Formats: sequence, C-alpha cells, structure tokens
Amino acid sequence: MNLGEALTACIPRLRRYARALHGDAADDLVQDTLERAWRKSHQWDRGRTICPWLFSIMHNLHIDQRRKPYMETLPLEDSLPEAVIRAPQESLIAARDLQEALQLLPVEQREVLLLVAVEQMKYRDVAATLGIPQGTVMSRLSRGRDRLRELLEGTGGKTSLKVVK
Repeated sequence: MNLGEALTACIPRLRRYARALHGDAADDLVQDTLERAWRKSHQWDRGRTICPWLFSIMHNLHIDQRRKPYMETLPLEDSLPEAVIRAPQESLIAARDLQEALQLLPVEQREVLLLVAVEQMKYRDVAATLGIPQGTVMSRLSRGRDRLRELLEGTGGKTSLKVVK
C-alpha cells in the first residue's frame, strides 16, 4: 500500500477522533494532519501501521492549536448528509448527552478515552501516540471512565452521604 492509500484509509478514524476532540474545527485539524504527514512521510516507519503515527501528528497539532487564541468559526454548510432513517429520539438524546459529557472531561482523559474506546488502539500505541508512559494511559483511562460514568448518571461526582452520629 502506498502512502496516499494508507492516508486515505485512515481519514474516517481521524475525522471521528478530531470531531470528538476539537468540535467544529475538526476538518481543519484532519487536513492539517494529512498535510503534515505528507510533508514528513520520510519519518513514517513503513514496517508499522500508519494510524498511530497519524494520531500522534494530530495530537501534537491539537496541543499547538490549544496554545493559540481560539476564534470561533461557523460552518458554511452541514458536511454530513442527512440520514435516510432517523434514529429514535432516545438515541439522539443519549448521543448528545455523551458528547456533552465528553467535552466536560479534562483534555488528557478525553484523548485517552477516545483513542482506547472509540479507535480501539492498544495502550502501548496510545502511549506512543501521546508521548506518555503506558501506566499514565491506564490511569487517565480509569479516571476518565469513572468521571464519564458520574456525568452520565447525573451525580456529577457528588455522592449523597448520610451523616451518622
């Protein structure tokens, strides 16, 4: 598989991760990732799969963009085609609630959670992608899952403890 085909095959995964991570500017992040990958193609180890390398590039670009002042952009048109069959209302609400809860997580936890749970990357690949130890991946994943569960159950981290005298 040549570089162009390998990049094209990873675009859906990159878009999904970028949308969850960066919201409205996801397409710009994917484009920047692909452009940088193309320019730095000599750094790709052809013996390894390309997706973890691309996620590393995207992660670094995302960090760089977080450091810059943020300017909100409005999409000119919806980029997703309308579904032929609409999902039931409950599914739409659950998906919206999950998206909102994900945005409330610290970025470090959200990144790890998305790469492991959605992209199904191995812990070692996530560690290499984010440039952190594998133990850190596991602890951020655990804390992220716990916090996400709290947010979705509506406790928000608050427990109702009974005072016993």
